Amino acid sequence: MTRASYPFQPSVPDGRQVLGVGIDVVAVQRFSIALQRTPHLLSRLFAPAERLTPAGRPRSAASLAARFAAKESVAKALGVPSGLEWHDCAVQSAADGRPELQIAGTVAEAAAAQGISTWRLSLSHDAGLAAAVVVAIG
Repeated sequence: MTRASYPFQPSVPDGRQVLGVGIDVVAVQRFSIALQRTPHLLSRLFAPAERLTPAGRPRSAASLAARFAAKESVAKALGVPSGLEWHDCAVQSAADGRPELQIAGTVAEAAAAQGISTWRLSLSHDAGLAAAVVVAIG
């Protein structure tokens, strides 16, 4: 894909800097087995809206694994502070389909303490792996 054809060009606004970066990779089959083996894990990790596509269908295991990788990446970008709640970091779809982070509670507090005000997120899943990269900007 050429740079000109890429619809979203991540950028750091003028006068701001990257304060943290997180990356995580999840094996989709292993994640799917964990969800099947422990049914309450789905509700423990994901808010109800995260479990559904914009069309209202249940998300695939690969999509959920990528969203879990995003939550792990956020924790890493924050330096893995203790006490973060899974539901305080949610991955939603923007109107144009891009994934966006919505933070609240414990995650918002940790971000504010570090001066983080903007997040960039990229998700991918292919060949049995799901991955996420998060950039924290402040």
